[in-house]
Amino acid sequence: MQLSTVLVAVLAAAASAAPTAPKVIIHDARSAVDSLGSLSGYFNTLAAKALAAKIANKSAICDLSKASMPLAPEALPVPSSGLSLRHVAVGRGTQNYTCDTSNPSSAPTAAGAVATLFNASCVAALYPDLLETIPGMAVHFDISAAQQLGPTGLVESGVHYFTNATTPFFNVQTLGQEIGQAPCRKNSTSPAPSGAAVGQQGEAAVPWLQLTTRDGATGGMKEVYRLTTAGGTAPATCEGLDETFQVEYAAVYWFWAE
Repeated sequence: MQLSTVLVAVLAAAASAAPTAPKVIIHDARSAVDSLGSLSGYFNTLAAKALAAKIANKSAICDLSKASMPLAPEALPVPSSGLSLRHVAVGRGTQNYTCDTSNPSSAPTAAGAVATLFNASCVAALYPDLLETIPGMAVHFDISAAQQLGPTGLVESGVHYFTNATTPFFNVQTLGQEIGQAPCRKNSTSPAPSGAAVGQQGEAAVPWLQLTTRDGATGGMKEVYRLTTAGGTAPATCEGLDETFQVEYAAVYWFWAE
């Protein structure tokens, strides 16, 4: 897709969305190439899926048993026996860090994350190839005031934050129905695949994770996976950075329950 075609598609989607629709944020050449490449792939795939649905002339039925997580062999443990996929969401927010400003050569320290979750369950079940392109696109949209994820049309389905330094927390609900709450601990980690989408200023993708729930989880929630990450990685050192700072990221979260 040519650059002009991409921009027309973006502008058309923004015009038809709510007034708070996100805008593209591009800060450098590497980020621009990654953003436009992700947008091009997304809109090409979206057009193909829309055409296929029109030809089929029938309503799609979402069946999460047909969704398949993109786990590379031995990258992360597979979900435990007896669990089923309950929800899939695209998370869009920030990875948060602190710095020892008295020691500029020191590495930043991770200090949790904050993200809005957007319901991607039907996309995961029906169009996994489309789902794979969304984080690389979404990381380049400012969603601070949006209730849907830009041109994807995905609507909010929860929030993600940390309740303390070691407890990532997810509150997942969609269409007014609570799916579950999941205080978690990190169980396993794997580097993001080579070629994973970069962030707004070329930041590398944060690792893929498997989380297990702590006491207090509801809705039968047992395991959460953070996959298909885009951006979020801190610079190597604290040189020139503030005591606290954030790095934009996006990811796909997979929620498994009893």
